[in-house]
Amino acid sequence: MGENEMNKGNINPEIEENEINENYDVEVRKSRDVVDDENYDAGYDADYDDEGYAEDDYDDEDYNDEDYNDEEDYVEPAERPTRKIPIWAHLIAIGVIVAVLAGSAIALWKWNQGTAIIEGNTGESYEVEILDQIFLLPDEKKAGHTFDDEETILFLGNDAITYDMKESGVVGQVQQKLGATCINAGFPGTTIANKNKEYSEEYPLDAFSFYNVAKAIADGDYSNLLSSAEKFEDSTYDKSAEALAALDFDKVDTLVVFYNAQDYLNGRIGLNPDDKSDVITYSGALYEGIKMIQEKYPYIRIVCMSFPMCYAYDSTGALVSGDRVDFGNGKLTTYLQFMIDVSGDTGVSFIDNYYGTIHEDNSSEWLLDNVHVNAACNEHMAQHFVEAIYPADTADEAE
Repeated sequence: MGENEMNKGNINPEIEENEINENYDVEVRKSRDVVDDENYDAGYDADYDDEGYAEDDYDDEDYNDEDYNDEEDYVEPAERPTRKIPIWAHLIAIGVIVAVLAGSAIALWKWNQGTAIIEGNTGESYEVEILDQIFLLPDEKKAGHTFDDEETILFLGNDAITYDMKESGVVGQVQQKLGATCINAGFPGTTIANKNKEYSEEYPLDAFSFYNVAKAIADGDYSNLLSSAEKFEDSTYDKSAEALAALDFDKVDTLVVFYNAQDYLNGRIGLNPDDKSDVITYSGALYEGIKMIQEKYPYIRIVCMSFPMCYAYDSTGALVSGDRVDFGNGKLTTYLQFMIDVSGDTGVSFIDNYYGTIHEDNSSEWLLDNVHVNAACNEHMAQHFVEAIYPADTADEAE
């Protein structure tokens, strides 16, 4: 092997690169010499100047550095006058936004609580809308009624009217305010709905549910009420059953349905979507009971009074407002809506004792325990009833 071939693999990269560049420059210069100098120079000079730009496009006369002297000839555009907004204006705007957001958050929180807020416990200033629905009895339904100079009001219910049956109770308060004859035919511990679809002696309290009491009134048969009352030591059952059996319904002007939250607390079903007349449901029993009385005594005006707020135990054992606890059939406000709906469907008046009466802030002033109310609350509900159903009498008292 020759010496040259042995050294091929040992060429210094730097030397090789230099030699290549020198050879390239020599070749380029030789190739330029071969080109006709006159033709090449003529074409080159015609098209490009020394900087590589076409002289036809950028003539020295047209392009002059003096024309674009930044320091002497360039004039900055005049700045438009600006008005700076003072800092206090920004602060006010931010304050307004924060206040609106805070107010909205508070309002949303109050709404989610499901409670009514009133000033004090007078019931005179409300921050919620009272859901009263007032219907007047059509004149054609009043035919055949014996009118006299005395207003007779029959109250049907449970502890809402029986827990205090004295003058300090809601029935006694209404009687004092109106000077009317008020009959208290309530049965303690009862519900609007039946526990069982058919009455069973194993659960005698069902005999006094609103549905079965309404059925006894419509049928004119009080035998089951009288016999079932004997099974209870509380004489209230006997007295109320006897009062109904002896009552002349031709003289009754108004019938009031007023039950507290026992249906909710006892787990009565709220609604059967497949049968709105199902008597083991709150709405079904209320609907059927009202319809039976309306068909029997169309000239009697019927008024449904809602329960006020009460307390219940949640799944953790904590005592909270009933509008927070669902026992499987809805919260307390769900039952309230059922009564509103049934009242509208049957055309009877509805008095809202839920909103604008008891809430968590004043419950210690108006509740005797978790469910039963005191005389002050009875007075408030009685006044509400009188103002809504007998506005003319209220106006006369004011004069």
